Amino acid sequence: MKTRPRTSAFSLLPLLVLLATCGGEAPGEEPGGGATRGDAQWRHYAADRASSKYSPADEIDASNVAALEVVWRWMTPDAGVETDAPFGNLKGTPLMANGVLYAVSSLNLVSALDPTTGEELWTYDPKAYEFHTPTHGGFTQRGIEYWADGEEERILLVTGTQQLVSIDAKTGRPDPEFGDNGVVDMRDDVAPPGQLDRTGMNSPAIVCADTIMMGVTVDDFGLTQQMPAGDMRGYDVRTGEKKWVFHTVPEEGEPGVETWLEDSHRFSGNSNVWSWMSCDEELGYVYLPLGTPTSDYYGGHRPGDNLYAESLVALDADTGERRWHFQGVHHGIWDYDFPCAPNLVDLEIDGEIVPAIAQES
Repeated sequence: MKTRPRTSAFSLLPLLVLLATCGGEAPGEEPGGGATRGDAQWRHYAADRASSKYSPADEIDASNVAALEVVWRWMTPDAGVETDAPFGNLKGTPLMANGVLYAVSSLNLVSALDPTTGEELWTYDPKAYEFHTPTHGGFTQRGIEYWADGEEERILLVTGTQQLVSIDAKTGRPDPEFGDNGVVDMRDDVAPPGQLDRTGMNSPAIVCADTIMMGVTVDDFGLTQQMPAGDMRGYDVRTGEKKWVFHTVPEEGEPGVETWLEDSHRFSGNSNVWSWMSCDEELGYVYLPLGTPTSDYYGGHRPGDNLYAESLVALDADTGERRWHFQGVHHGIWDYDFPCAPNLVDLEIDGEIVPAIAQES
């Protein structure tokens, strides 16, 4: 019997606050219109594809923050879904693009909201909860991706059950030119038969060089030495066609396979991006912060350095070719994942600006 999930504090989202001194003036133009004041957009999970987490918004500061008041609250649509699928906390970071807020719920429903009033403009339900239960506690979602080419606007959703969906940002309808009526089903590609429930996808995709890429969560608490690998895949942003696969555990004949001794590359898994990624749009490079191989705290069955686990890897986003890598930990056994996307920064060194990348470990 299907049951209605209980409403929790995590499904009631105080998504926007305004200064009381603003007299209710809208922070931007009409939904779908031009940029907000100060061009304070937030089009990607960490503000931009360089993961800067920076906003130029300057109306709220130390002198007026005490005057903030909640002007509306929005209940995620999860409360109206009848399912017995387990779902977790609300982790999704809303996006702000062209005067519209876009939010994703724990059950992977995507909604567009008027940021001035909280009015729901549309909601898309991928019905991911009808497939299977993702690993690591069921359904949750950290974010979505925004993409535009000057004519079309898309919200890109990667569900916990391995569906890649391209949604028209204006209408909330899947793009009929993308995949199969807007959806690419990646289940057969992510894990071998019988191991799909050891995987999930709960972090936002990234678009770089017109290529969509997404990480995969893999069970890293398992007691078996065999797990699915966290391979990276690239899909055409307009058609959904798969362009390439990068094996995070190298296969026979690939560079790095010699670092998995005793043929351990044949059964070892993980070495995955479970968080999010960054992109240098000028170079067309995407940067992968990779985690520990199977299993987190024992490596006796996988001797060697185990590339590309616990590494930062730069790929050509258009082709999937590795440009360079840096392995932070050789043969990791302490779960020292790279836990987030690196920051792309410009450093001044001896009077010269040097483009650099900073990775938290």
